[in-house]
Amino acid sequence: MKIEFQHRQSAHCESGVTSNLFFHHGVDISEAMAFGIGSGLFFGYVPFIRLNNLPLTTYRSATGGIIKRSARRLGIKIKRNRFRNPEKAMDALDRTLARGIPVGCQTGGYWLPYFPEAYRFHFNMHNLIVYGKDGDEYFVSDPIFADPVVISRKDLMKARFAKGALAPKGKMYYLIKFPAQMDFADAIVKGIKGVCRTMLKSPLPIIGVRGIRFLANQLEFWPDRLGKEKALLYLGQVVRMQEEIGTGGGGFRFMYAAFLQEAAGILGEARLLDISNRLTQTGDRWRDFAVMGARNCKGRASEDESYNAMAEIVRNCAELEESIFRDLYALAS
Repeated sequence: MKIEFQHRQSAHCESGVTSNLFFHHGVDISEAMAFGIGSGLFFGYVPFIRLNNLPLTTYRSATGGIIKRSARRLGIKIKRNRFRNPEKAMDALDRTLARGIPVGCQTGGYWLPYFPEAYRFHFNMHNLIVYGKDGDEYFVSDPIFADPVVISRKDLMKARFAKGALAPKGKMYYLIKFPAQMDFADAIVKGIKGVCRTMLKSPLPIIGVRGIRFLANQLEFWPDRLGKEKALLYLGQVVRMQEEIGTGGGGFRFMYAAFLQEAAGILGEARLLDISNRLTQTGDRWRDFAVMGARNCKGRASEDESYNAMAEIVRNCAELEESIFRDLYALAS
């Protein structure tokens, strides 16, 4: 049993899953548009949440939020389930597939055998789509890969019930109801306002623009506080989350800039193009930081590529983003 499903490669798993599920049901929406309507852009440096025993740095909203908000803002209803029993979770997946419905699943990437060795680490927020099965094998559209893949029931079950931080607990979801008409303009404005509020108005000093500055203040003291070896581990984690974990680079800033370009056409608001360009330039600054961080991690940094220098780049990113999101919020209000 195999559902006719069009696999489309994406930069990021959840925004790709959202776009592809919507597209399957007749809603032609790009990954960038799904990311923007779903208020996917974010920043958080959360030292009390550990991923691979290192503080969590995140450049996107909490997993599940993109599809939840984009669906709600477009009037689409989603059915979601979590499970305690792995066998029951797989049986529920089988029943839904038998109805001809492709299913999104949250998984632990480490346990997906088709992941290259370099990318297999304990990350429990990876989303994919299951669109059929043959015996004990499942057909999977994983949007960060060029082609669909096949996975065994045993491996998929293990990935759906991976242990550790932010465990997926068998989470699955699928679309069940669509409105007669969708107001993309209204959804876009709501998505923009949501991101601006998070980046500018969070009361927590570890979130948004304040969180970026908090990271910069921590970063410059890591070698003294943590020692050289541990400081490099912390630095590598920040760079990895920014450049490798499904972002397409620049901590999702490039993707959000692409969303603003699309939004400019739908809303008839040319000023969004200027803001898009500014955010692209900010993404370039984040990449400057990543390059310098990678050189440090590989022992190739020059004398002027110090932790202080990296902290200054991050502070510059905070200044640029504060200006961008203030202007964007004023435009959307």
